[in-house]
Amino acid sequence: MTARNRVIWFGSAAALAVLGLIAGRVIGGVLGEAVMVALECIGAIAIVSLVFLEVGLSEDRERARETRPDGGRDRRPPRSPVRHRRRPGGVWNHRRDH
Repeated sequence: MTARNRVIWFGSAAALAVLGLIAGRVIGGVLGEAVMVALECIGAIAIVSLVFLEVGLSEDRERARETRPDGGRDRRPPRSPVRHRRRPGGVWNHRRDH
């Protein structure tokens, strides 16, 4: 699931729960309460389901990483994003690697 899809799905589920609150206030009465409870429950169930999906996808990625021929190890050693180089004259130069 891409980051964009994740935002869309979680946002839609949260919007559904908020819509339930608004609809409950606007409609009023027993019908308003029923609509409010229904929409809030559907939104909450969607959010919990999406959380479980994310957990499952992360476990699948971890399992795929472990079953790689190299044992899940990166071939390159980890690097710091900021490197410090000493300039002539004793002045430190801070730059980011891109």
